[in-house]
Amino acid sequence: MYTLLADFRMIRERDPAARGPLESLTCYPGFHALVLHRFSHKLWRRLPLLARLISHCGRLLTGVEIHPGARIAAGVFIDHGMGVVIGETTEIGEGCTLYQGVTLGGTGKETGKRHPTLDRNVVVGAGAKVLGAITIGANTRVGAGSVVVKDVPGHCTVVGVPGRVIHRSGVRVDPLAHSQLPDAEARVIRNLMDRIDALEGEVVALQECLRDVALGRPLRPRCGGQAQNLQDREIIEFFSDQEPGQDGEQDSDS
Repeated sequence: MYTLLADFRMIRERDPAARGPLESLTCYPGFHALVLHRFSHKLWRRLPLLARLISHCGRLLTGVEIHPGARIAAGVFIDHGMGVVIGETTEIGEGCTLYQGVTLGGTGKETGKRHPTLDRNVVVGAGAKVLGAITIGANTRVGAGSVVVKDVPGHCTVVGVPGRVIHRSGVRVDPLAHSQLPDAEARVIRNLMDRIDALEGEVVALQECLRDVALGRPLRPRCGGQAQNLQDREIIEFFSDQEPGQDGEQDSDS
């Protein structure tokens, strides 16, 4: 009962659209899916078929598929819910938030532990895939649409395909800051555009120097070129992290 109450309280805490207890109780399929899962999980070891049938009914009613074997701590919030898939050996810690379309899946047909473990207060953005027997550390945010296939330490922000740590803060994640996740690809594109602008300026300066030489004018002093700056290094690091052949190799299973 404590676990269900903790799940219920998370609705008001994490979703500003929740207007009252009755609405929270009746209009949140993510909460309904958790209620059915907690019942099916109790039956999983002794009556696995009945547990799977309850899980299947939950999927039909809510659009959320949670295997009865998954271990989910108290105070978890599944927002919107539709398309969420949580595999058999998944473990989810207290205070985690999952948005629509999230997959916590496996990467093959191996037995044993094959699904991810989420520590406390992890936020997984819409459409993100966390695959394999990996661990996502406490207070970490996984950006929308990311694909994470490696362990991630705590207090990080992960974005991209494959997932790449782009921020470490050491501060507890605020689940409502989901829309403020940094965009690694956009930052790299901005850096490339800034670099192009700088190079165009260099070309214009060289053209002026050549014109002065042709007209016999004394050369005007100008600043020399700079070594690779932080933006250049970010560009190089980003593209070096994009290992060829990684996309599409991981197949999720529940």
